[in-house]
Amino acid sequence: MSFPFSIKHFFPSSIVLLLAAVAAGCTSVPIKQAGTLGSYSKLSPAKGTLAKKQIYVDGRHLAQVKTVRILPTTFSFSAASKIKSDADRFLVTNALDRALCVALSDKYQMVPADQPADLTVHSTVADIVPTNKAMAGVATAVSVGSGFALPVSIPRLPFGLGGLAVEAEAVDRAGIQSAAMLWARGANSIQDNPRVSQVGDAYGLATKFASDLSRLLITGKEPKGLNLSIPSRQRVKSWFGGKPKYAACETFGRAPGLLGVVASEYGAPPQWVDKKSKLAMTP
Repeated sequence: MSFPFSIKHFFPSSIVLLLAAVAAGCTSVPIKQAGTLGSYSKLSPAKGTLAKKQIYVDGRHLAQVKTVRILPTTFSFSAASKIKSDADRFLVTNALDRALCVALSDKYQMVPADQPADLTVHSTVADIVPTNKAMAGVATAVSVGSGFALPVSIPRLPFGLGGLAVEAEAVDRAGIQSAAMLWARGANSIQDNPRVSQVGDAYGLATKFASDLSRLLITGKEPKGLNLSIPSRQRVKSWFGGKPKYAACETFGRAPGLLGVVASEYGAPPQWVDKKSKLAMTP
């Protein structure tokens, strides 16, 4: 199909060049070990494009699993030193655990962390690149403003982007490693909305990590390509802020749902809409 006009009728050449530069904008975050895994020797070589990963999985062990518990995600000392606020660090770890618990509920029975289970999962934030709050504010203003002035919004400016590196391990009742993953990903200008918070990008990337880890644990093999499967009913319900399938997942609170999407579009910090979890209320 052809049109009687070109993109130059809408965009000056300088804006077209800006769009091309922004599209390539992303933060490079290397994989990093936090020293919390029982073993690193079986991990695969690093691979991946958007997210870099090193993976180990024993599908035979996982095939026997019925129940799973999630120990709350922690920060390594070096990663914690980059984010001063305990509340900000908690936003990241809780978002990760919540997304992981809901995703794993598709296959496994999720039990509280203080109860025994066939599989115990624990993640550690090995490294974090804080989001530049000032640049996130500017990027939000430009993106939102361009939506009113131009036919399409300008993608996020590629400055001050954040990133996240996580390691995780799943062990059986005997403490034998059934799966492990080292993962790192930086925010990019196209997929990650700017949020005016030091952990604005890490908060969103935490759920992406949870998605990759859950696929590994559910399938028992290294995931290939994009996940194009239709979300289960319980996942959709949980995403909208509904009651999770298992009570154990209530520990991590409920997702912000549509309110969170709107807040993200306008650059609001995640703490404005993320509901308190039971962990946050524990003294």
